Amino acid sequence: MGSHDWYLEYQIHKNRPGLLGDIASLLGMMSINIRTINGVEHKRRGMLLNTDDREKIHALKQILNRVDDITVTAIRPPTLMDRMAVRHGRYLDRCLEDKRTYRFTRDELGLLVDFMAELFQKEGNQLVGVRGMPRVGKTESIVASSVCANKRWTFVSSTLLRQTVRKQLAMDEMTPNNVYIIDGIVSTLRSTEKHHMLVQEIMRMDATKVIEHPDIFVRESEYSLDDFDYIIELRNDPDEVITYEVLDTDVAAFDIR
Repeated sequence: MGSHDWYLEYQIHKNRPGLLGDIASLLGMMSINIRTINGVEHKRRGMLLNTDDREKIHALKQILNRVDDITVTAIRPPTLMDRMAVRHGRYLDRCLEDKRTYRFTRDELGLLVDFMAELFQKEGNQLVGVRGMPRVGKTESIVASSVCANKRWTFVSSTLLRQTVRKQLAMDEMTPNNVYIIDGIVSTLRSTEKHHMLVQEIMRMDATKVIEHPDIFVRESEYSLDDFDYIIELRNDPDEVITYEVLDTDVAAFDIR
């Protein structure tokens, strides 16, 4: 049958002493292992459970539904969002209008790196866009996430150390285990025809591509935002507006990071 993870989340109505102990004891008696446990905002607690018997989860739900002090809000195979909530004790900020868009601020860089590392560990072709103003930490976060995911990273275009515009890649750089980092402004507004051809070749590869400034990238290329699997927004503070107005006056002045 095999061992499976489950996500249990419940709302606490009366946080009496010993409540968590009682629930942990119940799980222990049912031989359901607790992998991780954490508070996940607004008097909710989340647990990552493990069992090899699906019927035990069904029985657990029946029992917990009779406990007056709590209300079960979720019991399901864990999603990436569930794992993040339990690991960090809070939910990711997700855009209501576009479920692919996740929002982070600079004081959440640890959460952002952990989230992107999980994305990078997925196999196959995926396209991730990262929005943010200059020097907010976009490129550094992408590199740190690649390290956490045990993936190599390759700058196709960047302004991290100096302006990078690659015209070709070495053979060992052309591998699905790479994370390809593309600066959407540099690659579309400051590039050469050879670079443009290289970007097109990488976009066709069955690998992870991360594009900074995706809005400019799609505006100046044949791609659209619908091509992206995830969009990540990074701000200095929650109210910061991500704008590209400066591009209309002086592209070269926009020293992007």
